[in-house]
Amino acid sequence: MKRKPAEDRKTEIVEAVLLLADQIGPDRLTTNDVAREVGVTQAAIFRHFPSKDALWAAVGAELQARLTTAWQEALAAETDPEARLRALIRAQLTQIERTPALPAILHSRELGVSNGALRESCHGLMISFSGLLSEGLAHMAAQGQLRPHISHADGAILLISLVQGLAIRWALGARQFDFCAEGMRLFEVQLALFRRPEGMVAGADSQGEGRG
Repeated sequence: MKRKPAEDRKTEIVEAVLLLADQIGPDRLTTNDVAREVGVTQAAIFRHFPSKDALWAAVGAELQARLTTAWQEALAAETDPEARLRALIRAQLTQIERTPALPAILHSRELGVSNGALRESCHGLMISFSGLLSEGLAHMAAQGQLRPHISHADGAILLISLVQGLAIRWALGARQFDFCAEGMRLFEVQLALFRRPEGMVAGADSQGEGRG
């Protein structure tokens, strides 16, 4: 086999992990599985990544780079607060559709317990995404587009739960429906529940101002 540059081989190994994590499950995945997928020996895997933890840390860094780039591009393409929020959700759905193992890796308890670097990376991603959603809802509220009782932080949690729940349903249903299309449909339903009805004046909501 022709020797590849080290960075190319590392990229190939990380991509193999993402593929196999979807097929086998991240908690069951072994370095032998990765070596077979790439077509190298297990020793070759460890030449590039000194431990399995280091390999998963590299996978976490790759996911972080992909998601952060997708979020930034989504926000840069829109100026209206509602459109920016919609673009963020669409970007997240698209990334999950492209990398189906993403939710399983982010929420794997076994990986989180055994790999501190990966746990911190995944936790940071969730905090960042939640913050962006909360900020988007705050901007909508500033323009009078949200019901006054809506907490921006709670709204962000509901939107994240929508995406996570849909990802579970998609996986359990053998991915028999259009994930992005269904996600955006449900997002519009949720947004309609957040949105201030036409004609409602500030303070008209009986539950008072939002906490976010």
